[in-house]
Amino acid sequence: MRRSGFRRARTAVLASAFTLTAVAACGGSGGDSGADGRTRVTVNCMPPKSAKIDRKNFEDDIRTFEKANPDIDVIGRDAFPCQDPKTFDAKLAGGQMEDVFYTYFTDARHVIDINQAADITSYVKDMKGYGDIQRSLRDVYSAGGKVYGIPRTNYSMGLLYSKKLFERAGLDPSTPPATWEEVRAAAKKIAALGDGYVGYADYSAQNQGGWHFTAAMYSRGGDIVTADGKKGAVDSPEGRAVLANLHAMRWEDDSMGSKQLLVLNDVQQMMGSGKLGMYLAAPDNVPILVKEKGASYDDLALAPMPGGRGTLIGGDGYMFNKKATPAQIEAGLKWLEFQTNTPGTGLNDWKRASEAKAPVGMPEPRLWSGARDGRDQQLKKRYANVPVENYRSFLDGSARLTAKLEPPKAQQIYSVLDGAVSAVLTKEDADAGRLLEDAQSKIDEILARG
Repeated sequence: MRRSGFRRARTAVLASAFTLTAVAACGGSGGDSGADGRTRVTVNCMPPKSAKIDRKNFEDDIRTFEKANPDIDVIGRDAFPCQDPKTFDAKLAGGQMEDVFYTYFTDARHVIDINQAADITSYVKDMKGYGDIQRSLRDVYSAGGKVYGIPRTNYSMGLLYSKKLFERAGLDPSTPPATWEEVRAAAKKIAALGDGYVGYADYSAQNQGGWHFTAAMYSRGGDIVTADGKKGAVDSPEGRAVLANLHAMRWEDDSMGSKQLLVLNDVQQMMGSGKLGMYLAAPDNVPILVKEKGASYDDLALAPMPGGRGTLIGGDGYMFNKKATPAQIEAGLKWLEFQTNTPGTGLNDWKRASEAKAPVGMPEPRLWSGARDGRDQQLKKRYANVPVENYRSFLDGSARLTAKLEPPKAQQIYSVLDGAVSAVLTKEDADAGRLLEDAQSKIDEILARG
């Protein structure tokens, strides 16, 4: 899912933290160089004034970077969400995009396909640490042997659960469910506590049901589209198993509660109130639950995706305007090297984050490998201020799963799959097979439109 709006609430924290402080001018590029000979490079995603800590941190980073690079001016463009789906394509087509612009993983190939990103292949060789980024993440921003962007963060899905409710239901929170059968059994025990307790909750509206259906499909080894991306693949044994499991938990076990057509905020409210046992989520849900929904770090734990086959991954990064000059590309890469690709500086300044009481030690998948990764892990461990042992299962288990990106035309496909998920959760006589046959036909039409 996109990170704008409901998708993975981390946008408000991480995305806004990765931005710039200079006053924005109108239009796209800020110009290659001024009368003083300094290269000016524009970057979008400036944090709002309301995010005082993020804004101050970035102002400090700008000063530090420009002091070390006196020939570069970094000019921020205020934008929230950082990538607005309502204006993104229009800005690209109209030549109004910044020199360095934010993208979700799922949009990188689209930007490349419509020829709106600069080829930075010959420049990244001079970017320290580029080769240390996980190859699978670099590949997201590469095509035809050429490089078009730099990954910034990544995430994977898992099973978020309440240790307190596990204990009350007689479950061992140190051994969370590893299969969907175990999820179902644990949900029944939690729901049996009565008094409005819900064992397991899932989304089924606003494209979020389709998103979680995809995550569940991957966990079982299934897929949403065929390998060539031309046909739907949801009408499969794995797809039917996903819907059958939801239907059974909803109607046979009564472990999902009676209120359905839920979205992210609904489920987070349930978890924050202490009434929900489990739901699918990425690690960035944890700080939101604590800061905004009343949960505690000590109670929340993460496990890898049940099923043992795969996990849905996503992330974001920066690409370069195809009109950017060589000097602007070089300057932009220097900025990204400092802000996103060096442990201990910019976005990865864990000492500063800990002092500001931002969560440090959350189980995000590793961006780097080798010595750079080792340094980052060392700093996170030193400044950790959350119970990292609660996430050990997630980190160890997720490393053994096949990581898969969202499907092409994800939002349109999720809209179709919402219908199948919502039907099995609201209609006891829903026919999963017919629902998936219909969904696959509609997905075929979406993919055929190109």
